[in-house]
Amino acid sequence: MEGTAVLEVRDLKTYFYTNGSELRAVDGLSYTLHKGECMAIIGESGSGKTVSALSLLRLVPYPPGLIMGGEIILNGQDLMKLSDGEIKKIRGSRISMIFQEPSAALNPVVTIGSQIAESIVLHKGLNREQALREAVGLLAKVGIPNPEQRVKEYPHQFSGGMQQRAMIAMAMSCQPDVLVADEPTTALDVTVQAQVLEQLNQLRADFGTALIIITHNLGVVARYADSVKIMYGGKIVEEGATLDIFRRPHHPYTLGLIHAVPRLD
Repeated sequence: MEGTAVLEVRDLKTYFYTNGSELRAVDGLSYTLHKGECMAIIGESGSGKTVSALSLLRLVPYPPGLIMGGEIILNGQDLMKLSDGEIKKIRGSRISMIFQEPSAALNPVVTIGSQIAESIVLHKGLNREQALREAVGLLAKVGIPNPEQRVKEYPHQFSGGMQQRAMIAMAMSCQPDVLVADEPTTALDVTVQAQVLEQLNQLRADFGTALIIITHNLGVVARYADSVKIMYGGKIVEEGATLDIFRRPHHPYTLGLIHAVPRLD
């Protein structure tokens, strides 16, 4: 895909050390993401998809995980060379992540509005009242009804789909250059899945945000992604434009993933 390169990942390696053994969860990952592009990363559980996403934001838990090498270039700046304080300013403002389980990612004892406002206050410098007003607008934008009331409620008062939308609102609060969505439709029914994905796609169009979708769902990939990376054993084994991957897959693992999709015929 042509355009401005927003994110370049070069030879990224993230290993885990447990019980004296070394697990190479991400082993030499490289790719380029362009402004406004939707890239899908697919592969089976344990292939390194989520760890690669956490590595981008330097959220890999240590111990046992450790980023061993590589470069993560966001708009010309290598995130691997930043201090912990500097990366905190980047995380949430220029690169954001929607986590796989919103019920676990949201703080159960803090209102939804306060959780969204916290990021706005931190990165935009607004006061709390201004941030809460902006949070109401964000909830409305992601399709949550009666946002003025909902902003005062707690995560347990939201359904799974609404929690996921609140996570999207939080991730988009500072209009990041890159948004990583890790299995954004897990545990949602089919109707809500479609609504959440359409909202992500609309936000990408509105703000020009580059989107990385990590998923098992090849239907999602076929509908929304511009390009696809197939991960296996911590490496990209095949990549290309979405249409090319589906029409002319070359790697045996890619063929296996496609053939594993149930078909009506």
